[in-house]
Amino acid sequence: MVNRMRATRSHRDNRRAHHALSDVLLSRCPECSAPHLRHRACTQCGKYNGKVVIDVKAAVSKKEKKMKARQKELTAQGGK
Repeated sequence: MVNRMRATRSHRDNRRAHHALSDVLLSRCPECSAPHLRHRACTQCGKYNGKVVIDVKAAVSKKEKKMKARQKELTAQGGK
């Protein structure tokens, strides 16, 4: 079957002209000058609006502890 009211190339492309992705807007942290997403806490120092909202050191130590446990588990499985 042939589509009788087919959209022409120009109409299709005009519609798709608004589908382009925009660039990510980054800001600089006033504390550590690291780039971060706007209206979000800095991932380097954990501060937002001059206040500490994320304890970055605790998060890093927790992640390292979890990785060590995972490595230990994998070596135990490999030894069987």
